[in-house]
Amino acid sequence: MLGALDSWLLQLGAVICVVLAAWYLYFKISYSYWEKRGIPTLKPKAPFGNFRDSILLGRNPGFEITELYKAFDGHRVGGVYRLSGPSLLLRDTEIIKDILVKDFDHFFSRGRVVDEKYEPLDGHLFALSGTKWRNLRVKLTPVFTTLKIKMMFGTVIECGKELEHFLQEPANNGETIEVKDILARYSTDIIASCAFGIQCNCLKNPDAEFRNWGRKVFEPHFRQRLTSILNILYPSLVYTLKVSLIPKEVSNYFRKMVKETVEYREKNNVERNDFMQLMIQLKNKTLNVAEEEDVKTLQKETDGLKSSNTPFEVTMDVIAAQAFVFFVAGFETSSTTMTFCLYELALNPDIQERLRSEINTVLEKHGGNITYESIFEMAYLDKVVNETLRKYPPLISLTRDCTKSIKLRGTDVTLEKGVQVLLPVLGLHHDPKYYPDPERFDPERFSEEEKKKRPPFSFLPFGEGPRICIGMRFGLLQTKVGIISFLANYEVRVSERTTVPPVLDQRTFILSTVGGMWLKIVNRHNKSNSI
Repeated sequence: MLGALDSWLLQLGAVICVVLAAWYLYFKISYSYWEKRGIPTLKPKAPFGNFRDSILLGRNPGFEITELYKAFDGHRVGGVYRLSGPSLLLRDTEIIKDILVKDFDHFFSRGRVVDEKYEPLDGHLFALSGTKWRNLRVKLTPVFTTLKIKMMFGTVIECGKELEHFLQEPANNGETIEVKDILARYSTDIIASCAFGIQCNCLKNPDAEFRNWGRKVFEPHFRQRLTSILNILYPSLVYTLKVSLIPKEVSNYFRKMVKETVEYREKNNVERNDFMQLMIQLKNKTLNVAEEEDVKTLQKETDGLKSSNTPFEVTMDVIAAQAFVFFVAGFETSSTTMTFCLYELALNPDIQERLRSEINTVLEKHGGNITYESIFEMAYLDKVVNETLRKYPPLISLTRDCTKSIKLRGTDVTLEKGVQVLLPVLGLHHDPKYYPDPERFDPERFSEEEKKKRPPFSFLPFGEGPRICIGMRFGLLQTKVGIISFLANYEVRVSERTTVPPVLDQRTFILSTVGGMWLKIVNRHNKSNSI
């Protein structure tokens, strides 16, 4: 009996040794990929590669990408590993330009693999690749032309007025308030109206049904964090496991709401100047393309992609997916940008006063009203927003997958199909080579003279090239209206509850702070609150 046990233990030990030897050999071979190609690399740690904290602690991989960017200082590229898979981190703006624009036909994929049959809301523009992405992008381009954005501008202004009325309430004047929540409610009102055609009134009713369902999208939980990390580190596994960032009950709610809205409008001939109406017109092939140059330009940029033999139809689920990503992207990124902007203005009262002076001067010229044209006359506001996006980009990293092998121009680097490319947005934005004293908030970095001193692809808050954020102009518009509504009559100041510097939340997908953003709001026309 004892001899049999000894034999069993011996066999078990031999199996364990073989497994460990195979494990060691597998990762030794995997982690020699970049070294064999003469690419500088950093020692990975099996089995996590260079992303241990992302996998073990649920940290946003963008923060580790930023640290890797700094570690490869002096090199144009760096070789890293996601688990055992190779990725190439870019530091050179010319190479970034090639990836995003010149060689776009080799890098049109973000690396996400979605199953629209399992989760229809995943079939949105941000996630799709290849011919599906191209066909949808061409379809959606007319929806975001200047003329169509102007159609929705009235809704943005009405929400801006609601924000002003909210700030006028005695309970808020002179008090320290959590501005991120207020700005999130303002953004939610805009997106609810423009994307879904419903009046939410979140500023008056913070517990509105739409707001509560929207919260569920961003509620941090283990499944969401795991899926977010896998989407960046091992996207094919997400497809295999049939998991989605979107909880099923949230998907059912948004899809039902879109279906009911579309059917009601079509049955009762209801028309509104909003995104939903434009999507209905796309579905019914009645959209009047008034600015065809936008479409022609995009088609020229994406000619490298193969045409699909299957006609692309805008179905109810396609509408729901685009309305949903319009909400997700427009709500969180805009409210975050406004929050960080107000924080920096509170820390820099001289910049705040200069911006307020410009706002009031331009508004006076337009009869005290915020008009579409007036926003584009506020040159300093544009600089302030850009500097906010530089210092606090909502998406701190971007990814692209190589879809067919290519040798990168001006290098000895040949990327094979399937290798992921990492673009360190936060790293670029805080590189003293492009932005001296990067932690200083200085809107004059975006004067025409200063911009000419930098390579163009050192500023990537919305990406670049054919996959640049299609809703960029609308997002900037609602951001600027929100800032104007705050600053025209109110001053923002730091208080005892303001954390300086802000503590960034390392686990959120969109850059944000731990514990919110607390600032003091003072009505400038109320003398009792003057210093």
